Amino acid sequence: MTALKIIFWILLFVVFYAYIGYGILLYIIIKIKRLAGLSKKTPPDPYYEPEVTLFIAAYNEKDFIAEKIKNSHELDYPAEKLHMVWVTDGSDDGTPEELKKYPDVEVYHLPERSGKIGAMNRGMSFVKTPVVVFCDANTLLGRESIRRIVSLFSNPKVGCVSGEKRIFSNDKDAAAGAGEGLYWKYESTLKKWDAELYSVVGAAGELFAIRTELYREVERDTLLDDFIISLRVAQDGYTIQYDPEAYAIETASANVKEELKRKIRISAGGIQSVVRLRSLLNFFKYGTLSFQYISHRVLRWTLAPLALLFLIPVGLFLALKEGIFGLGMFSLLFWLQMLFYFSALLGWYLENRLIRIKVLFVPYYFFIMNLSVFLGLKRYLKGSQSVNWERAKRGV
Repeated sequence: MTALKIIFWILLFVVFYAYIGYGILLYIIIKIKRLAGLSKKTPPDPYYEPEVTLFIAAYNEKDFIAEKIKNSHELDYPAEKLHMVWVTDGSDDGTPEELKKYPDVEVYHLPERSGKIGAMNRGMSFVKTPVVVFCDANTLLGRESIRRIVSLFSNPKVGCVSGEKRIFSNDKDAAAGAGEGLYWKYESTLKKWDAELYSVVGAAGELFAIRTELYREVERDTLLDDFIISLRVAQDGYTIQYDPEAYAIETASANVKEELKRKIRISAGGIQSVVRLRSLLNFFKYGTLSFQYISHRVLRWTLAPLALLFLIPVGLFLALKEGIFGLGMFSLLFWLQMLFYFSALLGWYLENRLIRIKVLFVPYYFFIMNLSVFLGLKRYLKGSQSVNWERAKRGV
């Protein structure tokens, strides 16, 4: 029994630390650094204006081109210093032909589809500017986003800058939209604190930038190109910084089924990334970066979902020994677990009947997030996750 109780508390700690505890610890460390006057960083230079390439790897994005180009032309950055490169490999819906209507857009196209990372590896040979900004064709950038991102590169220690992914939401959002929006708000806070401590651990593919010279060709079967590219920059001794006011906005997934499809791919890619970036687990070599990487990323893709799963049988056994219908600590913790899963199930049931109660969206979305890890692990082990991105349907 004593051994089982120890196992229970370890499992509970892993779950708590991965999703809440790290944020609390990070907040405390940041507060101490501020009080000690150790959190001062080199302020960005708003007048730093190198030439920049806006790089978009697109597959069958014809419907988004007009709005995306209009948005790009409205960005607050000198037009003569902002170059646009689109790589449209495999597109057969008229995307490259539509793009050629715009004289200031460089279009590189091959009929073969080799996935997003294949297009990025090929397209980077056409980038001649010192900074390259990656973004998606179906996202719109805030007017000052490029300027804010580029200004952070005035610090020579910065090798990568991540913008913020924002989810357009409204009062009629489904569980996927509300849950995804809440998740990204929490993630945004953690990224700000990560950056203040030392470095963000991974950039959002919707909007991030690197020094062009730091780009290293990525393996062609890579699933999370943004994560691998940015963390390898950090491995080279540079930091990844973050500006939440440099943002890309997109609509949420149309429904939970579409969001689950997206999350499964991300989870499979996350597990692949943990394997490929295993050297980052070396505290002796990477110090603070390893601490942040394990706390913020690795645990969520590995031990935390497993701990959630094993907490159910271990908690049940301890509750039965204690008296499951009594007021003992283990029985109360067990019923709290059951209440959480019941809330997730009720959220699913009501969502399918278009009855939306926002308080249920959080447990529902959290459950979907962790379910996707197990399904992503299955795909990774089977090698059945295609490198070709199948875009999740978005809401309107």
